[in-house]
Amino acid sequence: MKMNSVSRASRKHFLPSIGTFVAALSIAGFAAAPVYGQEEIVVGVVGPFSGPSAIAGQQVLDGFNLAVEHNGGLLGGRKPRLIAEDDQLKPDVGLQATNKLIERDKVDIFLGPLYSHILLASFRAIMESKTPLISPVAGPALIAGKQCSPYFFNTSWQNDEPHEAMGRYLQDQGVKSVYLLAPNYQAGKETLNGFKRTFKGEVTAEVYTGLSQLDFAAEIAQIRDAKPDAVYVYYPATYGINFVKQYGQSGLGAEIPLYSASTVDEMALPAIGDVALGTYQTASWSFDLDNPSNVRFREDFLKKYDYRPTFVAAYAYDAAQLLHSALEKVKGQTRNNPEFLAALREADFSSVRGDFAFADDQFPIQDFYLLEVQKNEAGTLIQKTLSTVVQDSVNAYVGECTMANP
Repeated sequence: MKMNSVSRASRKHFLPSIGTFVAALSIAGFAAAPVYGQEEIVVGVVGPFSGPSAIAGQQVLDGFNLAVEHNGGLLGGRKPRLIAEDDQLKPDVGLQATNKLIERDKVDIFLGPLYSHILLASFRAIMESKTPLISPVAGPALIAGKQCSPYFFNTSWQNDEPHEAMGRYLQDQGVKSVYLLAPNYQAGKETLNGFKRTFKGEVTAEVYTGLSQLDFAAEIAQIRDAKPDAVYVYYPATYGINFVKQYGQSGLGAEIPLYSASTVDEMALPAIGDVALGTYQTASWSFDLDNPSNVRFREDFLKKYDYRPTFVAAYAYDAAQLLHSALEKVKGQTRNNPEFLAALREADFSSVRGDFAFADDQFPIQDFYLLEVQKNEAGTLIQKTLSTVVQDSVNAYVGECTMANP
């Protein structure tokens, strides 16, 4: 089955280290929406719930659960139960967790895995089980292209896209040379490939660092010696906090500007401090986007969790809203139901980004923005949206996707 691309114009509209973590989370006590006589819907969440990336796993749970609250404690008439499994950022552990969720817990849907190398290790098992998967973070090229599946849906982006946007921006600004850094795993490589797809100047160096590395003094010294026009990095979660903080404290930020995507966010800014001022990012969502869904999301998220959400929480919120909209259309019927997959493809919900539609590979069509770290009137570090860099972005791999019938 090959779907037609959907244009935007046609749219309808800190966590403690807990080792191996298995939590059943449900929300109760809300006004009930229509119940279709269905049992609870079981959602399997595979992600990092320990170590330096545990904050990402927690944000997925927080964003998803807020959407459930906004829908009266139900998703499409069914009470959700989340079972969260810690992958420890290890593909073999992630696969074991995935198999447990499929075979023992018999989950109705997967949320994550959150990191691309974990997702790729578990992808075949999930697809063979014919369990729908909504990815709120990871978007590997293979799944957007040759290994696309009618059971896979992405509410964030294909890994390359935010970095393509920044490459295009720096190219348009006349930047001549850039020093690149990322973690040494699937998404790290894809992100820098995306940047290089649109930036045509000199790449002074392309450096990949280990997933256990949190000290970047040696890399910063090498940047100082190389003297590029700019530095571009992809370092998620704690890696990003450490790199940006160390880069700013070195004084190098005043000489060589720092650009990034999926690295600096408003939750990380208090930990980074003022050295983040004047750094630039690209993203398809920002805290300050002014649409009704995002205003409600950000205000209620702050009240409920007492921290400013990042794109991870925002796209997990969208994942829950996508699931809710589809379940409503099929009256909660998910098992072996092609109509449920069709309802997910329709994406009939109001996103925190505004309008939302899927391209042929079931990755979003969306705009990307240029953000700058500034201080607001209260002296708080924030990300300010400056401009739209790319409109209606469709990932580079969609042409390789031939969607098989479910």
